[in-house]
Amino acid sequence: MTLMNLTGVLNPIPTPFDSRGDVDLVRLADALRRWLASGLSGFVILGSTGEAALLDEDESDRVMAGARDVVPPDRTFIVGTGRESTRATVSATKRAAALGADAVLVRTPGFYKAQMTTQAFVSHYTAVADASPIPVLLYNFTAVTGVTIPVAAVAALAAHPNIAGMKESNGDVPRLADLVAAVPRTFSVIAGSASTFRDALEAGARGGILALSSVLPDACVRVFELWRAGRDEEARRLQAQLIPPAKLFGTTYGIAGLKAALNLTGYNIGEPRPPLVPLAAPGIRELADALASFPEAHLHVAP
Repeated sequence: MTLMNLTGVLNPIPTPFDSRGDVDLVRLADALRRWLASGLSGFVILGSTGEAALLDEDESDRVMAGARDVVPPDRTFIVGTGRESTRATVSATKRAAALGADAVLVRTPGFYKAQMTTQAFVSHYTAVADASPIPVLLYNFTAVTGVTIPVAAVAALAAHPNIAGMKESNGDVPRLADLVAAVPRTFSVIAGSASTFRDALEAGARGGILALSSVLPDACVRVFELWRAGRDEEARRLQAQLIPPAKLFGTTYGIAGLKAALNLTGYNIGEPRPPLVPLAAPGIRELADALASFPEAHLHVAP
């Protein structure tokens, strides 16, 4: 199995688009070089934050290749390859491996929600892991897929030698603790919610794949470092400061909010791809207010 670092904070990067709405690999490379100056332990491309569901397969492959050219070998490089069918997921996973991914992050299929049973999940992920040349990470994000992979399914899949861990994005810390208790120590449970990151670490998460780390990478990494150093009160205080912007990028404004915040902080990421719409001016002002107390944001606010 490929060695990779699943501790610390990994950035699930958004996909930049140009003014015509096409994938912009120049903007992608520029943003990655700036993120590489931070303490992020790795990157996830083509996840839910990366608008993967809105890209075609050729675009996805170009984003993989473009990002791999910039991300050095000492940073973990994970690619989202979840598709609705097992066949398409296997195909995307093999392409990601060929293009240099260290591991793949595979979201739960969710179109046929009522039929996504424990047996269906176990069969799907087992087939993907059997076929994958690189380690597989499960990905649970009910707000996007409408389904939740049961703890029993995760426990069964954790025994597979090519399934290395799981991203749990629901922000449900008791559920995360149940997952940690149900899997072997070699299986990495990773938090996906910045709002509950410190509590997730306390419950046994190895690290976080946090959308907020696109905008505030140093602050997110600092929460992890403070917690690991036993400076829990400081970790709690910083975590509390991160909750307002984390909520704005999550449940309130989503991808449009994250991209607006990145544009405010000088990343030039562009707008979301339709059917998503850009954030309106009142939301942008709210984001600027939420980020104003973080010097690392380097806000670029028009007068």
